[in-house]
Amino acid sequence: MSSRPFLFLSARPEVEAVGPEYESVRRAMGVDADRLEHVRLDVDPLGDVTIADYAGIVVGGSPYNVTTPESGKHEVQRRVEADLARLAESALAADFPLMLTCYGIGVLTRVLGGEVGTTHGEAAQAVEIRLTAEGVADPLVGALPGRFQALVGHKEATERLPDEAHLLASSVGCPVQIYRVGSGVYATQFHPEVSTTDFVARAQVYRHHGYFPASELREVGERLTAASVTEPQRLLRRFAEFAEQRTTS
Repeated sequence: MSSRPFLFLSARPEVEAVGPEYESVRRAMGVDADRLEHVRLDVDPLGDVTIADYAGIVVGGSPYNVTTPESGKHEVQRRVEADLARLAESALAADFPLMLTCYGIGVLTRVLGGEVGTTHGEAAQAVEIRLTAEGVADPLVGALPGRFQALVGHKEATERLPDEAHLLASSVGCPVQIYRVGSGVYATQFHPEVSTTDFVARAQVYRHHGYFPASELREVGERLTAASVTEPQRLLRRFAEFAEQRTTS
């Protein structure tokens, strides 16, 4: 087994959401806290990170939107996006195990020359994800069933897939839910880390952020609690195994 740690990068300014997101990712990956380092990009610049020091890197979600006009972005958001773009470029060049989720998929899509827009946003809910033929055959995503429920909540999504990306999964409301570039870089629109309980707690934090009417928080919580979401966390567990295998091979 590799002794290299993993790195989790968060970009949530809401402090009450940060710890639970880290714990959700750690639990889903199946690694101990001493093997999952954490950098809050909204607090600390990424700096000159050496990706080879890690077995793999996971990027979490954020209320930031890459489609916000540059003039409307806070300087912290601009720095976060520049850091993530630089990380993505390094991982792409090295074909390094990197998984970007939700907000991160938008950053990667733009780095690769694809298009991000607001046509395929999805309210906070559970939706059915369907693997493509390439997804079924993929060494990481293929560990999931051909159809499964996942938790989403996003205002923007990939509208034109980058030329070099392989589409691995879609939903009815959002055609690009997972894609891969090269053999090591993956991006998901849905949240693979959260249980329904985690997502209900996150909805409480973000009830005034426009993902759903704040007055419907109770109803949203009830719908989320009733959903059967059992598979997505396996994606992060498989990512950890996948990264370990690549590191030791």
